[in-house]
Amino acid sequence: MSPQSRGDRLGVVVFQLGGPDSLDAVEPFLFNLFSDPDIIDFPFARLARPTLARLISSRRARHVEEHYARIGGKSPIRELTERQACALERELRESRALDARVMVAMRYWHPLTEDAVEQVQRGEFRQLVLLPLYPQYSKTTTGSSLNEWHRKYSANGNGSLAIKTIHQFYDHPLYLDAVVEKINEGLARFVGESIPSEVSSAQSASSADRSAEDVHLVFSAHGVPVRVIEAGDPYQEQIEATVRLVMERGGWPNPHVLCYQSRVNPGKWLEPSLSETLRRRATFGTKRVLIVPISFVTDHVETLAEINLEARTLAYALGVPQFELMPALNDSPTFIRALAELVLHEVGVEAPK
Repeated sequence: MSPQSRGDRLGVVVFQLGGPDSLDAVEPFLFNLFSDPDIIDFPFARLARPTLARLISSRRARHVEEHYARIGGKSPIRELTERQACALERELRESRALDARVMVAMRYWHPLTEDAVEQVQRGEFRQLVLLPLYPQYSKTTTGSSLNEWHRKYSANGNGSLAIKTIHQFYDHPLYLDAVVEKINEGLARFVGESIPSEVSSAQSASSADRSAEDVHLVFSAHGVPVRVIEAGDPYQEQIEATVRLVMERGGWPNPHVLCYQSRVNPGKWLEPSLSETLRRRATFGTKRVLIVPISFVTDHVETLAEINLEARTLAYALGVPQFELMPALNDSPTFIRALAELVLHEVGVEAPK
């Protein structure tokens, strides 16, 4: 049977957390977030969760709306994830002539998981690959998205389709290459433009590398409560491994540090925080900082508002004169090839050389 026949169709579902598509959507988005049993989990939570979610979302909505208002009134994550999905579908079709269809399932806002389930039901796929777009596994991200998929999928009476699941890809070589490329793009912003035209390209690159050696690389990952890690979640371990692998692959002499951001409720969270890290760097006299959002694969409110606006303002106030943000992976060709290799491996197809 030819790869293009309907019986050989490959379905891929990519998962993300999602984000509000308007300021009016902020509060219902937050309600969905805080209604998640993988986020709000305690004895008697099933009974208390809806009330608690309404209370938290209504209290936080105005503050969160201010963040989204500063980045255009909505999250760009849907458009960026759909661009990633289109690029991945194109890569699978063109590189291996696969009759592939890539669908998007957002956890907390449209298109929701049930929308992807309906598309799968109509697709007549032979194989299906579930691909959460979180490089490092956590029950609060990958686990939550997959749990929601299984709830919605089983409720629709499915069960005969062959399904493969990718749980993490923090150590995939092409993913690491994609991050290294983006860090190099970020470091290039620190390099002066006054290199004489007669200098050879090799000498120019060497000079550029030296001129950015004092840039401090600040890897910033989304935080999670310490209780989640203490319960056995591998997220912190995989984040630390990602930083180590990226630094080894990049080969930079630059100093670097790992911190966490986006704390959303009381209690002990992973530390140090991004703001604490910037204060510490300023105390040590650091003048140039590149923030590397290591757990994020698209631009969204955490990168565009928390880092690029709030953390930047703090850095300047602390006397750090040059603050740059690493460009997001988004639909980087190298990153898309990484996703394609992950899918091809799951369906037993050799990746193109």
